[in-house]
Amino acid sequence: MSQAQATSLPGQQWYRTLERTQWNTLLASSLGWMFDGFETYALILTVGVALHQLLDPSQYAQIPAYAGAIIATTLCGWALGGILAGVLADYIGRKRTMILAILVYSIMTGLSALSWNWESFAVMRFLVGLAIGSEWVTGTAMTAEFWPNHARGRGIGIFQSGFGIGFFLASLVWLFVGATGPGAWRTMYLIGVLPALLTLWIRRAIPESPLWERANERRKAALQRMRATAPSAGEDRALTRFTLAGLFATPAIRNRTIIAFLMATTSAVGFWGISTWVPPYVGSIAAKAGLEAPRWASFTGMAYNAGSIVGYVGFGFLADAFGRKPITLIFFAMSLLLTPVFFLWTNELSMLLVVAAFLGLFASGQFTWMAAWLPELFPTQLRATGVGLIFNGPRVLAALGVFSAGALIVYFGGYGNAAMMVAMIYILGLIVGPSLPETRGRPLPESV
Repeated sequence: MSQAQATSLPGQQWYRTLERTQWNTLLASSLGWMFDGFETYALILTVGVALHQLLDPSQYAQIPAYAGAIIATTLCGWALGGILAGVLADYIGRKRTMILAILVYSIMTGLSALSWNWESFAVMRFLVGLAIGSEWVTGTAMTAEFWPNHARGRGIGIFQSGFGIGFFLASLVWLFVGATGPGAWRTMYLIGVLPALLTLWIRRAIPESPLWERANERRKAALQRMRATAPSAGEDRALTRFTLAGLFATPAIRNRTIIAFLMATTSAVGFWGISTWVPPYVGSIAAKAGLEAPRWASFTGMAYNAGSIVGYVGFGFLADAFGRKPITLIFFAMSLLLTPVFFLWTNELSMLLVVAAFLGLFASGQFTWMAAWLPELFPTQLRATGVGLIFNGPRVLAALGVFSAGALIVYFGGYGNAAMMVAMIYILGLIVGPSLPETRGRPLPESV
């Protein structure tokens, strides 16, 4: 059953229309993204502990600055890796790029455990970031190209939830590993080697995307025609043009690229510039009340991540029911509204946990719009490149936000005012979002 043929009959459950290959593709993509979530949150959990070993005691007062630099370095690697992987996946295939990304992720994560100073640690984290960005691009493209039109949003939502599950898994593992001694952070990174085993299963259980194979054959045929004759036809030039250049070659694709990039900037800056403050903010409120700040910060992180997982999956189901555009705009608007509710208008700790869960649902859950909507905006020969550039490029701006987070909080006089200034970015998404075309239920475009 091809993607185009897989349709839902009246009264038939959507999941009964899917074949084993489609489920296997979703499982592989989700597991890869889950391990990336594990690695991302493992860094957040362990960076302070690691720096206590990698820095001289005289530098301990500067650990927050070093931690911010290392996380920002990881995000820069994430951005670059995602863009490069998008281009690579359009030229050598989705499956090959996914296997390569998981292998690099596993090797670099394991080598992080061998870091001997903060500089070597930062370099390893940059290389891990390259692989994290790569895996999302290939997982998104594979899931979108294998899953049928009527259920694509649901599949993408399940795939996207893997990141939040990885956060939970990292918290659970650290609960046990963290108590094993000062070298516990190295153990966390050694555990990150295990995903390499996943590549053995992917090689056997998942085929290459038929859509990519058709596009690749068209590209090869166009190259042969261009070598044999001159001048070449416009279609052949479009098929053989470097994919990054192809995103800006025609007015329609160029407009989609620019608008979607601005929307992705909204999501990335909003998440990394606000959501990372949620646990420490609640911890500071708890400390003022004479309670254990780390304990309440942990509770808040769990609540936020639980909401995030619901948001990831829920967005996909809602987008299949009501459309990509209205659900994305609603998630932007709710993220903007909930920021002052959390940081300015709620003071009672138990209510802060509730609001944190809703903030996670919308501020993190909104990332599913990129996995669900972006593949439907670009033709097959440009799809992974477009998805990779738009999802990962804004992380450079987000990295700058993480690096300057402490200064923002001081400058604006606390978490609340700083969060509100950053939250204004959601207005950008609300302004430009309506310009993208609705794509719910439509086949993926195969040519420009």
